[in-house]
Amino acid sequence: MDFWVNAQAMILGIVEGLTEFLPISSTGHQIIVADLLGFGGERAIAFNIIIQLAAILAVVWEYRGKILDVTLGLPRERQAQRFTANLLIAFCPALVLGVLFADLIHEYLFNPITVAAALLVGGVIMLWAERRQHRVHTETVDDMNWTSALKIGFAQCLAMIPGTSRSGATIIGGLLFGLSRKAATEFSFFLAMPTMVGAAVYSGYKYRELFQPEDLPVFAVGFVTSFIFAMIAVRGLLKFIGSHSYAAFAWYRIGFGILILLTWQFGWIDWSTAQG
Repeated sequence: MDFWVNAQAMILGIVEGLTEFLPISSTGHQIIVADLLGFGGERAIAFNIIIQLAAILAVVWEYRGKILDVTLGLPRERQAQRFTANLLIAFCPALVLGVLFADLIHEYLFNPITVAAALLVGGVIMLWAERRQHRVHTETVDDMNWTSALKIGFAQCLAMIPGTSRSGATIIGGLLFGLSRKAATEFSFFLAMPTMVGAAVYSGYKYRELFQPEDLPVFAVGFVTSFIFAMIAVRGLLKFIGSHSYAAFAWYRIGFGILILLTWQFGWIDWSTAQG
């Protein structure tokens, strides 16, 4: 396998794993880094599906105990039934809007300038959400009601704009709708499971002709790297929010967004033909 292609796969796997569950936009970072590395074309489409699937499998593994308890308790336990219903309710808005608008969004918005603007705006909103007075009425994911789940589901739809961040939209939505930081973060993880698996299955089927046997080594490198770093990111984030707010991520978003816009404005990097 070509050394540079191997290195690209590893770098993009690290980027995906570290950013997928942090509120800083994995899609935005993938678009920026892939463009800088010159990793594009049909192989990149298939590769992104693989590394996103790896990241979500890392969360499934991390929460395997909770998933098993809910699955076993689903036929008879009210709490398991409510938790599952909340996930399905929150998943529905993204399912409907994703099917209707995903292709248009990918065609017109998957570029570094859109990403930069979304990072910047999202960072400002995140700072505002953190600095407002929190009124927590839902301490854990098991305490959620269906109306909060539906609101978070609609908040997640904002992440269809690259640079917004799926985890950022759901976490900030959760904070605004009365969830504790831990509950908002964990529900974001759980909601990612049906959302990302559904997106991976849909995209995998749609682009099935792009998966070629000769690309398996590259995909394997990206998959393993993404899985490992997603596990690190999930555990690190849960530990971080135990004693910190999301303000640091907000400032990172703002700084990164401004940096991209400056490189574009002064012509330091030519983003004019960049595509996701």
